[in-house]
Amino acid sequence: MNSIDLSEPFPVSTEDPLNARILSVSEDKLAGFHEEPIGEIARLSGLPVATVTARIRAMLESGTIRRVRQTLLANDLAPGALIAWEIPEEKLGPAFDFLIGEDPFSGHVVLRSTDSASTGSSFRLWSTLKVPQGFSLEAHCRCLAAEIGATRHRILRAKGIFTLGVGHVRRRTLEIGAISPARARMHRVEVRKLSLEQWKVLGALKEELQPAEVGLGLWEARARSIGLSRQDFVRVARELDQMGIFGRFSTFLEHVKPLSTGERVTRFNGLFHWAIPQGREEEAGEEIGRFEVLTHCYWREAGPEFGNVNLMAVAHGREKDRLLLHKTAIDEHLRQFGIPVLYSNIFWGGRSEIKPSEILPEAYRKWSHTRGIDWKTMLVGSS
Repeated sequence: MNSIDLSEPFPVSTEDPLNARILSVSEDKLAGFHEEPIGEIARLSGLPVATVTARIRAMLESGTIRRVRQTLLANDLAPGALIAWEIPEEKLGPAFDFLIGEDPFSGHVVLRSTDSASTGSSFRLWSTLKVPQGFSLEAHCRCLAAEIGATRHRILRAKGIFTLGVGHVRRRTLEIGAISPARARMHRVEVRKLSLEQWKVLGALKEELQPAEVGLGLWEARARSIGLSRQDFVRVARELDQMGIFGRFSTFLEHVKPLSTGERVTRFNGLFHWAIPQGREEEAGEEIGRFEVLTHCYWREAGPEFGNVNLMAVAHGREKDRLLLHKTAIDEHLRQFGIPVLYSNIFWGGRSEIKPSEILPEAYRKWSHTRGIDWKTMLVGSS
């Protein structure tokens, strides 16, 4: 692995031209598995590998980049859902802290609100949740609800994924309504079965990188850590890639909280809701997913508490008015395409934390033990 001299301080702002050039690639342009992801970022950004390595390390150490890791399409590896929690106002803060600090299976946790009282606006706490294969999502939610004092919760499973990425730096300069020429293809969610060797490699691949690991040959040490040669490690990783298990190799920005420079990567994020006529969800999602501003777009059945919405998407930006204009452009596109919008809403994000959800079965058994829970009672079909 290359030795990089970081004694000279490097700019860590996302506004720095070289950093922006790197981040416009490294946030969400490396789909799937790459044997040399840092080399690929260098190639696509047109910069030397040493420059890319030094800048990513510096941004990671400063907190501008909060993590660097190989992402997974975890919905295909562990049953998952978006959970909406209704909780008394005075318990929201402690509930948020519990999901972030005490539940390794909760991922993105956000406090959300609407511009006015509307369908579902009493559900203020939202979180993504994955439970390892064989364990019950419903049982885990019941356990969490008792811990955090939730009065109601709704499990919103994903039937299909149309868009999944980040790219906050790249999206800053998008024109209102910027759209891909091709329709988004729906990835249908289905849990995949893996071999023990594949789980072993997956466990090593998914852990976030430390600054010193960023560089060429970064998978070498990960392969050694599980007793495999680099050649065998890469072989198994390519098998997983062919199965469609991987999302992307990505540098994730701290996009909500202020950076050490005082900069905010984004200031607003909106969870957009649409109710589309039954039977047209896939067609509508493939059209919504074309819009470049969106970082996520899913088909989720939300039920009557949320106006029977069935499509959801997330967009981030520095200006709320621009996000509203993007939402209007999407609505107009659906109308022009002949797809009626029966109901729509926006849940705006406030306090937010993101961490990867744990998906390994052994991790669930260990967590259950630390909480004094018999893990067998949390299995699918146990209750």
